[in-house]
Amino acid sequence: MATLVLQSAGAAIGASFGPIGAMVGRAAGAIAGNYLDQRLFGGDSVIRGPRLEEARILSSSDGAPMPRLYGRARLGGQLVWATRFEERRSRSKSGGKGSSGVTVEEYSYFANFAVAICEGPVSGFGRVWADGNELDQTKYEIRFHSGEESQLPDPLVEGKQGAGNAPAMRGTAYAVFEGFPLESFGNRIPQLSFEVVRSVARLDKEVRAVTLIPGSTEFGLDPKPVYARIRGKGRVTHNRNNLVARTDWEASIDALQALCPNLERVALVVAWFGDDLRAGECRIAPRVEYADSGADWRVSDLERGEAQEVSRVEGRPAYGGTPGDSTVVAAIRDLRLRGLEVALYPFIMMDVPADNALPDPSGAPQQPAYPWRGDITCDPAPGVEGAADRSASARTQIDDFVGDATPGHFSLNGESVHFSGSQWGFRRMVLHYANLALAAGGVDAFLIGSEMRGLTPIRD
Repeated sequence: MATLVLQSAGAAIGASFGPIGAMVGRAAGAIAGNYLDQRLFGGDSVIRGPRLEEARILSSSDGAPMPRLYGRARLGGQLVWATRFEERRSRSKSGGKGSSGVTVEEYSYFANFAVAICEGPVSGFGRVWADGNELDQTKYEIRFHSGEESQLPDPLVEGKQGAGNAPAMRGTAYAVFEGFPLESFGNRIPQLSFEVVRSVARLDKEVRAVTLIPGSTEFGLDPKPVYARIRGKGRVTHNRNNLVARTDWEASIDALQALCPNLERVALVVAWFGDDLRAGECRIAPRVEYADSGADWRVSDLERGEAQEVSRVEGRPAYGGTPGDSTVVAAIRDLRLRGLEVALYPFIMMDVPADNALPDPSGAPQQPAYPWRGDITCDPAPGVEGAADRSASARTQIDDFVGDATPGHFSLNGESVHFSGSQWGFRRMVLHYANLALAAGGVDAFLIGSEMRGLTPIRD
């Protein structure tokens, strides 16, 4: 209203200066009136972002050949089903309370679609690339269908098409993307390719049991992400080096079961470290990679800051650390949930660096670097002049190696194993993991092997 009034008044006043004055007066009145209207009536303005007028979809060719895969390959795909893009609007407003402001409307788009990849059945799927860049699959809703002749329709496709109207695509390996965000791809479905595996080896189907190594990894056996804050890096994940699953464990065990569909048993190796080939001097205890890695770690009653670090080779840890107790419990439970039998296998690794000054029980002036645990023996070793074998000294040395831990030294508190003794040794390692197996709900087998040269192995 003020715009009209002041526009007319400005023109009347300016007319006294001629036609040009009337035009200038009208313009000045319009500007002043618009300012007053905004102040009096608080009129908001709306700025709308760009909207998608039409859907741009992944190319699809009628009659294109269906690949048949053997082994492992990276394959493209054909779009075989899609819905209209979902449009979502977000609004944000600037300006203080009670005053006029600007409202910004922005639009984002999401796609539901299915891509046929190859002839099925396949053993499994690995990485996925969009426009040549690998996707972090944990950030998207992607379902893979292996192409079995018995596979059922995807629930999203069936929900959109209606019960009985959705094809099961039996014999075709395909992927379904649900609510896939398109902003990073120019509001279009990107060109996709997939890593696909189809086992052709008869041996894969015959595998019934495997041993999971290495046993020296502080968090590599944990099915859940382990986070830590590191100076200069912020929050990091210790046990994820892939874009396929949440953790390396999850990605690895998924791939293992896909390639070995008849797998029944898994031996889970967990390592402590010996520090000397002389049985009487060898102490077996858990170790860590770094005393200040920023992630919580505990084995028995030993915490990270109290544990010894593994030795270094060119400034880097020679081994991974001992798996934390909570990690071992989580791994056992995850394997059992997957329908697998579990054998827990406490294991000795020898952390004797190249620059050691330890005399070799075989008579050499120095022990070899990172030797085999089977070379632990009495000093002097069997076959060497003055050998301790079959002597009272041998008994003493073996007693020192084994240690004085007894079942009465151990107690359970939930998932934690506590030790009331004081000595590290072989018996403490074995009894610790026997108790940890109980804390995890039990295992199907417990493996022990000393493999000491010239001595009788202990096996169960």
